[in-house]
Amino acid sequence: MTRPTDPLAAVAAGVDPGPFALVRRAGADHLELFTGTVRTAERLADLPLPGGGPGPRTLALVPYRQIAERGFACVDDDTPLECLVIAEHRRIPLDEVVAALPDEPVVTRNAAFDISDAEYATTVGRVLAEEIGHGAGANFVIHRTLRATVQGAPLVAALAALRRLLLGERGAYWTFVVHTGSRILVGASPERHVSVDDGLVMMNPISGTFRHAGAAADRDELLRFLHDPKEVEELYMVLDEELKMMATVAEHGGQVVGPYLKEMAHLAHTEYLLAGRGSRDVREVLRETMFAPTVTGSPMENACRVIARHERTGRRYYAGVLALLGRDAEGRQTLDAPILIRTAELSPGGELRVPVGATLVRNSTAEGEVAETHAKAAGVLAAFGLAPQAPPPAADAAPRLADDPAVRAALAARNTPLARFWLDQRTPGAAALPGLTGRRALIVDGEDTFTGMLAHQLRALGLAVARRDWHHTGDVDGYDLVVVGPGPGDPNDLAEPKMATMGALLARLLAAGRPTLAVCLGHQLLAGLLGLPLHRRDAPYQGLPRDVRLFGVTRRVGFYSSFTARADADRLATPYGPVELSRDPADGAVHALRGSGFAGVQFHPESVLSRDGMVVLAELLEHLLARPALAGHASAERG
Repeated sequence: MTRPTDPLAAVAAGVDPGPFALVRRAGADHLELFTGTVRTAERLADLPLPGGGPGPRTLALVPYRQIAERGFACVDDDTPLECLVIAEHRRIPLDEVVAALPDEPVVTRNAAFDISDAEYATTVGRVLAEEIGHGAGANFVIHRTLRATVQGAPLVAALAALRRLLLGERGAYWTFVVHTGSRILVGASPERHVSVDDGLVMMNPISGTFRHAGAAADRDELLRFLHDPKEVEELYMVLDEELKMMATVAEHGGQVVGPYLKEMAHLAHTEYLLAGRGSRDVREVLRETMFAPTVTGSPMENACRVIARHERTGRRYYAGVLALLGRDAEGRQTLDAPILIRTAELSPGGELRVPVGATLVRNSTAEGEVAETHAKAAGVLAAFGLAPQAPPPAADAAPRLADDPAVRAALAARNTPLARFWLDQRTPGAAALPGLTGRRALIVDGEDTFTGMLAHQLRALGLAVARRDWHHTGDVDGYDLVVVGPGPGDPNDLAEPKMATMGALLARLLAAGRPTLAVCLGHQLLAGLLGLPLHRRDAPYQGLPRDVRLFGVTRRVGFYSSFTARADADRLATPYGPVELSRDPADGAVHALRGSGFAGVQFHPESVLSRDGMVVLAELLEHLLARPALAGHASAERG
C-alpha cells in the first residue's frame, strides 16, 4: 500500500501508528486520512486554526461537558477537548481502505447497558410527569450506555468495526475512526450538526425514528409512520429549536429545506436542512450551537438542567461533535461537524462504551423509547458483533423508499401547516411596514431563545431589535416596545428569581403605560398580574399547533406550554383598564389578551408551527403602536 495507508499497515504490524483519523463523508467514494499531533484545549476558542493553503487544519473531539462554556448545567466528567492538529491530509479510494482494514470478528465480554430497560422506562415516565408535565420544556433526550470489554487490541477491533460500518451501514453523514492515543472513537453518525462553507451555515435537524430491525422497510408501515402525529411533532420541535440556533449564527435566520427521509441499515429518520448566511468565526459558531436539540432537548438551557438531574453521570463525547476546521482556497474559514451519536468509544485498555438516547415528548411511551434506544444502537453494536449485522443491499435492490411518490407526498404534506416565513426565500426589507421604520424594540429573554427567532420576525417587519436576558433587563427607556418573552418554569412560583424579576418588570411597564407584548411565560405572568388564575394543564401543550379564535379571527398558531390562564368571560376589568380576552370555548384557557398599550399571547407567533404568526404579530403591533400603515397592512393580510 502507498503512504496514505501507513497507519493501517502499522496496526497490521502491531506497531503504534500515532494519532490519525479516517473519515468517509456522505456519499464519497473515498476516505480522508488525517495524521498529525494531538493537543488539548480548554475552550472552543482555543482550537488552533492556522493560516496557510486551503484544506483541513484541525479535527476536534468536542465532549458534552463543553456545554458549560455557555453557562449551562452538566455533570462534569473531565473528558478532554482533544484536537488532532493536521500535518498531512490524503484521500484513499474506498475499496483500498476496505481491503486494508482487518476483516476479523470482534470479541467482547460482559456486554450490558448501565441502566436496565426497566430502569430506563422508569426514568422516561419520571421525565414525562415531572418535567414536561410541569412546564420544564417540550422535549428531552435521556441517554444510556452499553458497556463491554473488547478482547485483543482495541485499535484492531475499532478498524474491524469501521470495515463493517463501511460495508453494512448506509445513509451516514460521517463514517469514521479517530485514534488520539488516549482514546478511539468509531461510528457512523447520521447527522450533520453544523457546517460552514463559503459563508453558508447549514444545520440538519433529524428526528422521528422508523425501526425495521435490519430487514427491508415495509412501505405501508413507513407511510403509517410518516403520518404518526408523535413522529411528526417530534421533528417539528427540533426544527424549531435549531431555528433558534440559526437565528443566532445566521444574519437573517435559517431557511427551512425539506423534509427528507434518511434511510439507514436498521432504521430510517425524517430530517430537515436549515441554511443561512453568516460571518462569525467558526469556533464561535460551534459555541453558539452547543449542542443539538436532537441530543439534548428544548428549551436548551433548561434541557441541560433536566439531563443533569435525571442522568447523574457525565456523557463523555456522546451528544458532542467531531469538528473539522479548515480554510478554503480564498482563506475563509470552513467547518464540518457531525454529531457524536451512533459512536463507540474505546479506551487503550479495551473498555467499550456505546451511548444512545431517545427523545421524550409529551406523547412518548416508556416501551417505545426503550425500543428506540435499542434500534439506534443496533448499527454500531452490529459492527462489534453485539447485534445482528444488517444484510448488505442487493445489486438489484428496489428503488429507495425515499423516491416513492406516496412517501414524497407524505413528506411534502408536512410543510402545509407551517409558517412560510421560515420556508420561503426572504428578501431583507420586503416585509417591512412603513409605520415601524426607525422604531425600537427590546426583547427580554426568559431562558428560551425562541426570542432569537422573534427578533428576526420583528426586524423583518421593520423594527430595530435588541435582546437581553432576564437577569439584565436594565433601563427600558428609549424603546418603543418591550417584549417580555418565553421561558420554562412554573409561573405560580413568584418567589423564584426569574418569575419575580420578570413579574416586577411587567408591573413597571404596565404602571408606566409602555407598549408591552408578553409571549408564553411572559403572557402567563401578565395574566397573573391582571388577576387571572393560572393552572397546570392536564395534558401539556408542548409542540402543539392549533386553530384558535383570536379576537374574532381564526389563526393557526403553535403552543409550547404546560400552564395556562383561565377566565369565564371575554372581558376583564383591571386597574389598567378593560382587557379583551380570546378564550378556548372548551375550558376557558386564555390564548391571548389585549388592553390599552399591552397584549399577551400564550402561543409562539415566531414558531415554525405558527402558520399565521407574522399576521398575528402585525395585528398586535397595530394594536400596540397604533400606526395607520399597520392597520392597512393587517387588513390586507386578513383579506
